[in-house]
Amino acid sequence: MSEPRRVLLAGATGLVGTRVMEAAVGQDWLRLIALTRREAPMPRGVRMEMLVAHPSDWPEAVAAIAPDAVICALGTTWKKAGSEEAFRAVDHDLVLSVAKAARGAEVANFALVSSVGADAYAKSFYLRVKGETEAAVTKLRFRRVDILRPGLLRGSRSADRRLGERLAIMASPLTDRLLHGDSRRYRSIDARIVAAAAVQCSREKAQGRWIHDNDAILRAARRLDGTG
Repeated sequence: MSEPRRVLLAGATGLVGTRVMEAAVGQDWLRLIALTRREAPMPRGVRMEMLVAHPSDWPEAVAAIAPDAVICALGTTWKKAGSEEAFRAVDHDLVLSVAKAARGAEVANFALVSSVGADAYAKSFYLRVKGETEAAVTKLRFRRVDILRPGLLRGSRSADRRLGERLAIMASPLTDRLLHGDSRRYRSIDARIVAAAAVQCSREKAQGRWIHDNDAILRAARRLDGTG
C-alpha cells in the first residue's frame, strides 16, 4: 500500500478550512496537516495533525513539513480585519508567504480558495486584493495551481457576517434561480462543496493553472465522492 498523500491545510479555523477537515474524513489516500495560529477541534475519523504556530513561523513550518500539496483557505472578514491594511495582511501577504514557502519546499499542488469576481484591476478593494493574490501565486509556477472562485458561501459563520451578507444568504434560494448562463458563477454555494473540491484538487495530476467557478467546483467535489 502506498504512503498517504500529505496535504497541508492553511486556514483551518475558517469556514472553508473547517469543512476541509470534515471532507478529509474517510479519505484513506490523504493525511492532512493543519497549520494554524490557534487550536481548533478536529473531526473524528480523519488522519490528521495540527501544528499551532505564529504566522511569522509558518514559512519554516511549511519547509519542515514538506507536504505533497497545500490547500490555502486563508482569509479574513471585514468585521475581523477592521481596515484595508489588516485585510491585505491576511488575504494577500500571509497567503503569499505560505505559497512562497510551499514553492521553496517543492510542493507540487497548490489549491487557493479565492472569490468569484477576483480581478487585480477591480474597483472593489476586496476583489482587487483577491485578484492580486491569485496573480502572485500563479507567478510562483507550481506544477499545478487550482484557484477556486466560489460565489456567496453558505455555512455556519453567523458571528462574522455583516447584515447584508446574512440577508443575501437568506434570499439565495430565490436569487440563485434568477442567475443563468455566465451569471451562474454568482450563485451561492455550500462551503462543504468548496472544501470537497479543494481536497480533490490536491490530488489531481494534470499540470497547469486551473480556474474553478461554481460549476467546476461542483464537478471537482463530485469526483471526490465518486459521483462525478
